[in-house]
Order: sequence, then C-alpha cells, then structure tokens
Amino acid sequence: MASMAATKSRGSKIEKTEKRVWLYLLLLTLQYGAQPLLSKRFVRQEVIVTTSVLACEIAKVICALFLIAKDGNLKKVYNEWTLTGALTASGLPAAIYALQNSLLQISYKNLDSLTFSMLNQTKLFFTALFTYILLRQKQSIQQIVALFLLIIAAVLLSIGEGSSKGSGNGNSDLILFYGIVPVLVASVLSGLASSLCQWASQVKKHASYLMTIEMSIVGCLCLLASTSKSPDGEAIRKHGFFYGWTPFTLIPIISNAVGGILVGLVTVHAGGGFVIVSALLVTALLQFIFDGKPPSVYCLLALPLVITSIFIYQKYPYRVKKKEL
Repeated sequence: MASMAATKSRGSKIEKTEKRVWLYLLLLTLQYGAQPLLSKRFVRQEVIVTTSVLACEIAKVICALFLIAKDGNLKKVYNEWTLTGALTASGLPAAIYALQNSLLQISYKNLDSLTFSMLNQTKLFFTALFTYILLRQKQSIQQIVALFLLIIAAVLLSIGEGSSKGSGNGNSDLILFYGIVPVLVASVLSGLASSLCQWASQVKKHASYLMTIEMSIVGCLCLLASTSKSPDGEAIRKHGFFYGWTPFTLIPIISNAVGGILVGLVTVHAGGGFVIVSALLVTALLQFIFDGKPPSVYCLLALPLVITSIFIYQKYPYRVKKKEL
C-alpha cells in the first residue's frame, strides 16, 4: 500500500511538472512571438535606446530576486555569493549582452517583426560555432545542414529587405545599416554570450537566477559607464531619462524581462525548438492582424527554411559514438 501511495505521489508530481512546463512553453511562445510587435508599436523612435535597455535589466533583477525568494533560497544565495565568482562567471557575458540588447532595440525599430524574428535565429549558428570553440561541443551532420539552411534563409531575408524597401537608396541603406546589420551582429554576440554562460554553468556551477541577476547588474554598470561619452548619454543629460516614453513603453520592457526568466525555466525542462518555431508563426499572424501586413515573398521563402532548420537542429543532436567514450 505504501509503495502504491508513493508511486501515485510521484506520478502526481510528474503530471504537475509537465503541466507547468506546457504553461511556460505557451507563455514563452506568446512572448517571443509578440515581442517584436510590442517593441515596434510601443517604443517610439525618440526613446533613447540605453534607457529602455537599462529598464529591462532592472526588471529582470526584480523578477529573478522574486523567484529566488519564492523558492526560499535568498539567504543561501546571499551567503554563498562572492564578488570574484560573480565577475568570473557573469562579467564578460553581461557586458556582451548589454551591447547585444542595445543593437536589438535599434533593429526592432527598422525591420518588420517577422523579418527581425527570423534573422534573430541566426544566433543558433553562432552559438554552435562558439560552443565548439570554447567547449568542444560537436554538431551532428544533420545539425550542420540545419545551420547552413539557416544561413541561406538569412541571406534571402537580407537581399529581400535591402531591395524591396522603398524606392530610394537612402531608405535601403537605413534598413541595411540600422535593421539588418544590428540584428546580425547581435546574433554573433548572443552566440558568444550563450557559450560563455554555458561554460559558467558547467564549469563554475553557477545557478540560472543568480547569473541573471549578476549579468543584469554588470550590464547596467557597463551601460551607465558608456553614457559618459556616448550619444545616448548626451541625449539623456539633455532631454532626461524618460524622453520619448509613454506608459505603454513599459509593456515591451516588462515582457522582455519576463521572457528572459521564462527562457531559463524552459531550458531546464524542455528544448527551445518548439517555442522558436511556434513564435515565428505567432509573429507572422500578429503582424498580419495588427499591421495588416502579409509576409513578403522573401519571408515566405525563408520561413520554411528557418522552421525546417530549427526542427532538424533540435531533432538530431550530436551523439557520442561508443569508441569515443
């Protein structure tokens, strides 16, 4: 009887965990798919990029602290934390993520939402590259094929955006240098930072929420230091921190912060392929509903390539052969 009760209890816990994972997946899919539209609609062109990134990082710290406190681990984390360990594990990726977030904020404003979301997936390629360089994490043949499909999709989108936006060269240059280039550079930085975070998690055994807090704080310090000389810093001193903000500006900022926390939760329990593919479809649907804008021909050609690439990449991971063990 005791054995049956224990089995039922374990089964109940597994069922609750599975339901929670599906809830996280659903919420992350909606957040991921809606984020480009939210940023485009609610963050005005006048908003100073540094201020929106700083606000997002502060929101991440608040969310992570709340979740640590909710788990009852706040005192333990505080007692075990050291400055050296924080800087070693989180310092460099935090600075990289701060720059990446600034580039994404610029790109949001100058690309349509679906194109942005698909180009942003090139971070899979750069994550694979840097994890191989830093951690010697190999890719299967299928994954390599998937990454090349992703690059083909990125080239298609870049050509499409560069040639089809507007009739003048000025507008095409704006799309290229303030839309396509920032998101691709951000993907390179994301791949490097993700690999460094994976290294910190595997080698330094750093907890996910703690890394979120450390990286957000270090990222904020880097951004604040940059304002002494940057154009954004001059704009803040001239116009004020909340220049161009409206109450709606908080919507994409809070959404982005919550999404960062959800990514950590989903990564612990499930792969991210389902989320990415579903989110691309959500982005396309929302863009059509709210902006009345159907996907371009280039987007329609690139979308199946991106979806196929992500599906293959998640489905066929590298497996160590017996002779390599």
